[in-house]
Amino acid sequence: MVREYPIKLFRFYRDGFRRMTVGKTLWKIIIIKLIIMFAVLKFFFFPNYLNTAFSTDQQRADHVIDQLTRPVAKY
Repeated sequence: MVREYPIKLFRFYRDGFRRMTVGKTLWKIIIIKLIIMFAVLKFFFFPNYLNTAFSTDQQRADHVIDQLTRPVAKY
């Protein structure tokens, strides 16, 4: 019975997605929006700081380790 549960769950979702009509269009819209958000906007709002500020991999690694291990300032 435990082994059958993942198979039943997979078949449930597979059959549900096959029967969708409006849902397929909505999923396409959702996927397009996610592609725009993560692929396109990344280039405008999240520049690669490590490549622009440091010239070698060692400098980048030192900066990352420094940022991760820096003690928290108490206010």
